[in-house]
Order: sequence, then structure tokens, then C-alpha cells
Amino acid sequence: MSNDAEPRDTSSPTINRRHALVGLAAATGVAAVGGAGVAEASGWFDTQRLTSSRFTDRFEQLYGRHDGFRRNHAKGLAATGTFASSGAGAEVSKAAILGRGTVPVVARFSMSGSVPDAADQPGTVRGLGILFEHPDGDQWRTAMVNLPVFPDSTPQGFYDRLLASVPDPATGKPVPSAMSAFLAKHPETVAAMAAIRASPPSTGFADSTFRGLNAFLATNAAGATVPIRWAAVPVDPIASAPLPTGPPDALFDALIERVERGPVSWRLLLTVAQPGDPTHDATLAWPAPRRTIDAGLITIDAVATEAPGNARDVNFDPLILPAGLGASDDPLPRARSAVYARSFERRSREPKSPSRVDVAEVNHGH
Repeated sequence: MSNDAEPRDTSSPTINRRHALVGLAAATGVAAVGGAGVAEASGWFDTQRLTSSRFTDRFEQLYGRHDGFRRNHAKGLAATGTFASSGAGAEVSKAAILGRGTVPVVARFSMSGSVPDAADQPGTVRGLGILFEHPDGDQWRTAMVNLPVFPDSTPQGFYDRLLASVPDPATGKPVPSAMSAFLAKHPETVAAMAAIRASPPSTGFADSTFRGLNAFLATNAAGATVPIRWAAVPVDPIASAPLPTGPPDALFDALIERVERGPVSWRLLLTVAQPGDPTHDATLAWPAPRRTIDAGLITIDAVATEAPGNARDVNFDPLILPAGLGASDDPLPRARSAVYARSFERRSREPKSPSRVDVAEVNHGH
């Protein structure tokens, strides 16, 4: 275990929507508007066991502290583009962003883990964070991954899995008995990992399907509410291409080169739950078939090295939702919101180092 993390206050934090958003607006200049009726982000904490500080500390202790970077999904690439809404999403949500029309998006592609210069591995979880912004100031932020389900059903389970992953100082690898003991207590994680293994990764970012694995509640203009999940599905999947290997930034370099050739697009699909579908557990996929709504086209037309003013400084808080979308009884988004706020608070006051992913180097053939 790394010992270079600073001692931190482990008392329960006071994290609320205003604190998180004021910090974001100060750092990025982006208007910070949350969804109506969002609960305080720290409401899920058991103050005797788990706080956002402890959670954030655990990432630092596992992978070392890297000033100025996210505590998870540290390695990333900023992007910009548009969302051309078909208007079909208005069937389930009154969110202005889902009304017919086109809005700008700020996005970030990332790899899971806290080491910002880690070598790309095809099996590492890939992320896509998107901030949709309507001209009236309404915002929707989502952080999606290329997994079919999430490995953990609760914040405590996620934290305990991190504990079980602590490397043995003698070997630098997790202790097998620790993970075995964790899995023996968490059959839901065993089942989720089997589902993840059965869904191998695509060749890269451009042909990945990114899913928001948590259920949210969509409310339309008539006041009807239904649980939904969403996914960004690539328009042009490259099923036959081999997974990149070799250079340490192979996956990011391939994305940069692909966007250089032209825009890359994903369909935003909303999956509508049927009565009885679980909304509280992201380890459980909804049974097929379920009705999907093609809400429109997400197009990325430019990528950039992370720098001040772009996606580097955006907190992709999953509870920043427009009117017409709300949290369900799934505890993970509230936990993520609180931990993201804590991570953002720390990195926003730390010195920044250059990103390992450099668009200029790729474009100049270095």
C-alpha cells in the first residue's frame, strides 16, 4: 500500500449541492445548475463507518496521490461536440435537453484508476463523461462506462472491494485470500463479474458502448414518471479491428487519430423499465427485451489535451440533472456525487501537472 497520502479529516463532510456547484463554477467558468429537488449529496453516509473523505483517501492509498488529477479515472482526454435531440425523449421526460433541437456538449474520455500516466490496457474500464447544456442554462451531467453492469450494489460494497484490492507490499499485488473473502460475502458482485466477463471490450473508445448503469426517474410534461437507464451506442462500431497494443497511450492515440479524420457519433438510447424491474441495484441488468427510445445523436467533433477551461475541470456529478430527470432509490449516484465533490475539492486547490495524453504529439506524429 502506498503511504504517500496525506492524513485526512475522516469526520462526516458537509457536502451539499450549493458547495459543490459554487466550487465548480469558480474553477471552470461553466454555469453550474443542478436539477430541481436533488437531495443533499452526503445523505447516504453512515457517519460511523464511511465518509467521502475515507472513500477518497482509499483511492489515494491504493494508487498513490497524484496532485491535480481525479482520484479515479485520472487519465483522460477532453472533447467537445453536440447533441442533436430527436425529441423522442420528451415522451418520458420534460427535460428541455430532450426536446427537439441541438445543444453543445463538453465531454471527457477516461480510463479507470488513479494513476494519470498508466499504460492503456484494453481490459481497463473506459469512461465517457458528458455535460449537456441547454441555452436556457439547464444542465445534465452523466458519467458512463463500457460495462454491462456495475460490480457493486452499494457504496459500502464498493469500498470493501477497494479494501480487498489493497496490494501486498511484498508482491505489489492484491492478496488472493482477501478478495476471495470479499466475494464470499458478495454474491451480487460474483454475478456481476460474470456478466462483465461475458461482455468483452470493444477495440477502442470510438466503438465502445457507454452505459449509465444506474436507474433514474424520468417525468414527462403530463406528470407521468417512469424509471429509465441510458446508453451511448456507437453509430459505426468497428467489430473486426484488433485491440490496440504496444504504445502506452494506444487507446487514446487511436481516438485522437479517429477524430482527426472526422466526427464520431453515438445514439443516446433511453431504456424504459417495466413494473418490477430493479431500480436500486446497478449489478442487475433489466431483462430483455425492454423498450428503448432513440433520444438523439451525440457527436464528438474535437478532442483536446486536458487544460484549464475544458473538461479537465468539470465535475461530472451524476446528480446534476435537469427538471424531468431525478434520482431513484439506487444509493450509488448519491455516493458518487459526494465522493466526486470531495475529489474535486481536493484537486481544485492542488498544483496541476501536464496530462499524459497529448493531442499535439499525436497530430504531429511524435
